Amino acid sequence: MGISERREREKVERRKAILKCARELILLNGVHRVSMEDIARKAELSKATVYLYFSSKEILFNEICEESARSFLEHCKPFLETGLTGMAALRCFWRGYMELFGNFDEMILTFKVRNYLDSNLMFLMLQEQNKSHYVDFILETIKTNIDECKVEGVFDPDLDSAMATRLLLSMFFSFIEKAACVPMDSEKIPAIIKEMTSSFQILVHGFAKEGIDRSSLSISGA
Repeated sequence: MGISERREREKVERRKAILKCARELILLNGVHRVSMEDIARKAELSKATVYLYFSSKEILFNEICEESARSFLEHCKPFLETGLTGMAALRCFWRGYMELFGNFDEMILTFKVRNYLDSNLMFLMLQEQNKSHYVDFILETIKTNIDECKVEGVFDPDLDSAMATRLLLSMFFSFIEKAACVPMDSEKIPAIIKEMTSSFQILVHGFAKEGIDRSSLSISGA
């Protein structure tokens, strides 16, 4: 291997190390408490060197968000691309979310970093958000499922699908924040899951078309 190839490989490895250290610090301390100096210290590099690879913390964090969202999407895709529609698709997505909840770092990173980069995320129209192919795919899939529920006569036809999607996302983020604050083997996790399931069910009932049989809206089964 020539000198130039060796140097290029070293740059790639150093970049990966910086991202890895940043991810670990975010999971440990939270997004707002991580600085470029903290990242440099953990990576055993000078802060100037870190800035050579990432010109700002926002750019570094955005790359983490993209990587995490991509990994998160890869795990979610089997539950999103099932051929199911409407309420059946929402139930399937919920099962996938619950399988990942509480023990999947990429989920925490995606939501926490995304919210840090755009604190108005929950209140913006979908098309006005900072674009991320991976995050937006998940959001648009949820919105499509809600639209299908309206077509099937399950949800109120006047329901604002974009707002409903943001409400669901806001709820997901809130409970991920809770889970991130307790040990993964904590007995509190089942309580959080129970509360989250009840909250999701309440939201679904709130979306329902007037007069609909509520038993058809159960997220735990058909």
